[in-house]
Amino acid sequence: MAFVVTQLCKDCVDTACVAVCPVDCFYQPKDTSDETPNMLYISPEECIDCAVCEPECPWEAIYPEEDVPDVFESDIALNDLCDTDRDAFELAEVTDHTPPSAEEIAANKAKYGL
Repeated sequence: MAFVVTQLCKDCVDTACVAVCPVDCFYQPKDTSDETPNMLYISPEECIDCAVCEPECPWEAIYPEEDVPDVFESDIALNDLCDTDRDAFELAEVTDHTPPSAEEIAANKAKYGL
């Protein structure tokens, strides 16, 4: 089992989770597209299931694989892309971001029916 970044991260990329990851298993696409949206990805091969990233995600976009909401089921395969197509991804780097407000988080979740 690995942790999965869901599309709640799409276009909201915040690297607080990357900063705490002890194994550097977060990636970003080199070029964004419909197939590889602008979001973070967790390598299921590299993730050690330590769970430190989940509470750090200000967008509440990270879930244990078995707890991924049905609406984000396809994001499990999406995260796999950073392992199966490694040349299309680069290691995510920590950048400064202003954390979202509770209203922004709620509005982002509402887009997906959560």
